[in-house]
Amino acid sequence: MTTGATATPAADTRRNVIRIDDLRAPRRSPQQQAAYDYGRTLQVDLDPDRLMKEAAQRTGLADFGDPMLRDRLAAQCRATDADTGLSGLGRLGVRQRLLALLSARLRFEDYVRRHPEALDVRLEPPVIVVGLPRSGTTHLVNLLAADSRFRALPWWECQEPTPFPGDGPGRDGVDPRYLRALAIYELQSASAPELAAMHDRHPSVIEEDCELVDLDLCSYTLEWYARVPLWRDHYLALDQDAHYAFLRRELQVLSHLRGPRRWVLKTPQHLEQLGPLLRTFPDATIALTLRDPVAVLQSAITMLGWGERMRRVEVDADGLAAYWLDRIERLLRASVRDLHLIPAERRVDVEFGAFMADELGTVTRILDAAGLGVPDETRKQLEGYVAGNPRGKNGRMIYDLRGDFGLDPHRVRERFSFYFEVFPQIRAEVA
Repeated sequence: MTTGATATPAADTRRNVIRIDDLRAPRRSPQQQAAYDYGRTLQVDLDPDRLMKEAAQRTGLADFGDPMLRDRLAAQCRATDADTGLSGLGRLGVRQRLLALLSARLRFEDYVRRHPEALDVRLEPPVIVVGLPRSGTTHLVNLLAADSRFRALPWWECQEPTPFPGDGPGRDGVDPRYLRALAIYELQSASAPELAAMHDRHPSVIEEDCELVDLDLCSYTLEWYARVPLWRDHYLALDQDAHYAFLRRELQVLSHLRGPRRWVLKTPQHLEQLGPLLRTFPDATIALTLRDPVAVLQSAITMLGWGERMRRVEVDADGLAAYWLDRIERLLRASVRDLHLIPAERRVDVEFGAFMADELGTVTRILDAAGLGVPDETRKQLEGYVAGNPRGKNGRMIYDLRGDFGLDPHRVRERFSFYFEVFPQIRAEVA
């Protein structure tokens, strides 16, 4: 089956296979075309001072905690302004994200002022999943989070880490932050069912802590919204020890709101920040996901390319592929450089194919390395998650690196020879 932007992925009920074959020349639905045309005319302001003022007005708060936050905000705004290929819709997406982060930061600092005891919370040794995007990290962290001994970060909480004062669960016991996230998810699912097959973000799904640390405006996440080499270079020059210390404070606050206090975390950014990560969490167990970078690349840029039909004036498939080929290489070279920082007894290598073949065995190795083991109750929880979340549950994507992006998989793989030399167990997936 082949589906474009206007097709219905679920039409093939037998296989539920999705092939987006219009990445270079999008076929937009009438509704999408109207939104795209509107985005071409939309003027979006990215003035850092106005963004901070609007966040203060939205929350009724004024203290962002770090006086240098504005400098990082300004750097993100400048980098986005330099991306002249963004449409008004693309700029609006960045603006809404920045405004949400600034508002969340204000509420976080307010919570700490009202509850200083939150920073006395003692965190237990975490398990941290480290690996490339699209390398099985999301499935692994969700499987680990099925173990009730862990505290994890669901998408609804990722979007609003600290509640509004007095904004507690309703009579049904459901947090209103979850309901707000669910409403957005249902709207997106109805308009873009392909997203569930590429990266399902149901409010209950466990997400990346780079979304959390970005309340400090210091992560690589902006690169997923725009072509921003200026921000990439600024981010790579930051003192990440300070920002990872902020992440630890956030985990203390979230643990103060609800337990447990042993976290399971994950984000690809950790690959190039192993030093700050391990200095901040020296007792962590690291689950290092390993996957053919060619498979990672084609999955990531297909997902990004699909979104760019709306957020960019023109879909530049070649430019997109070149940017992320370089970005993935940077991530992997940094990880190989700093691999020695991970204590051997607290590192578990998770090769993608082996993980897919034996999910429970993989998680058992990680839990054993963390000194937790797998008691009967935990095994039931893990088995329940595996049974309810088979691979391809929301559809199976078909990728074509050659056809969609003009890249030869073998030549791309040669660029990552340094990575395969360190991890020869990684299996080539793309012929």
